[in-house]
Amino acid sequence: MIDAHHHLWDLSAIEYPWLNAQGVKRFFGDPTPIQKDYLIGEFCMDAAAHGFDSSVHIQVGAHDGLAEARWVQSICDANPNWPMAQVVFCDLTSPNINEILIEYLKLSSVRGVRQIIGRSPEEDGQTGTNAILKSDALLSGLQLIGEKGLSFDLQLIPELMSATAEILQDAPNTQVALCHAGSPHDRSAIGLSRYTNQLRGISALSHVTCKLSGLGMFDHFWTTEKIKPIVDVCLDQFGEDRCMFGSNFPVDSLYSDYERLVHSYQDIIPNEWHSSVFSEVANRFYFK
Repeated sequence: MIDAHHHLWDLSAIEYPWLNAQGVKRFFGDPTPIQKDYLIGEFCMDAAAHGFDSSVHIQVGAHDGLAEARWVQSICDANPNWPMAQVVFCDLTSPNINEILIEYLKLSSVRGVRQIIGRSPEEDGQTGTNAILKSDALLSGLQLIGEKGLSFDLQLIPELMSATAEILQDAPNTQVALCHAGSPHDRSAIGLSRYTNQLRGISALSHVTCKLSGLGMFDHFWTTEKIKPIVDVCLDQFGEDRCMFGSNFPVDSLYSDYERLVHSYQDIIPNEWHSSVFSEVANRFYFK
């Protein structure tokens, strides 16, 4: 089994501005409980206890993306019995993108890149994160990483799906992983209905795969019953052969332990689809 979305951090080795900020509440809640080292040993202890034996590390907002990637590579090298791919940060609109990617590709664990397009309506409004969608360079960057055999981890909110789908359709050779099921932040009946319709433009693209992850970030008191409609929508639109599980630990440890998280998804996903969602899709996407 493969956990397709998690983070690690060593606060003495890498600088994470958002994680080191004191007294700043984020869209996913109060980060105080996770403002401490989260290393491979702790993660593996949780994951292995529930049948996982490999994983995908996702960049986590370090001050220096290349330094973070090199640190993750050192973890991979020191733990050969735990295969771990990594997704690194890259500004797809950078004029130096080719040179940046050349450095990343020197690291054997690098499989993809992530640049966040949307986190939450409130934070995006303050930071202007969504502005990347207006950059002509975004499409060129997406196409370039595909040419180099890298995938793109897409984090955004439902309101941005239509505009993003129009761009992605012109980069069909770049495999895309939709993080956190597209971050459905409005969990009302109307909000979920709107999300279901907004998702269709993304799910219609055959080169996009959905990550069932991070659903606690907008509902800190989630239950299996409350996340089931979202998981069901994703399975319906993407199919079990384009959905993969990710814990989003340690961020989602703010709302539950690893055991509860895994068991909830196992209860929701039909047994005959477990091998696809918990292993085969992520293996094909990140390790093949």
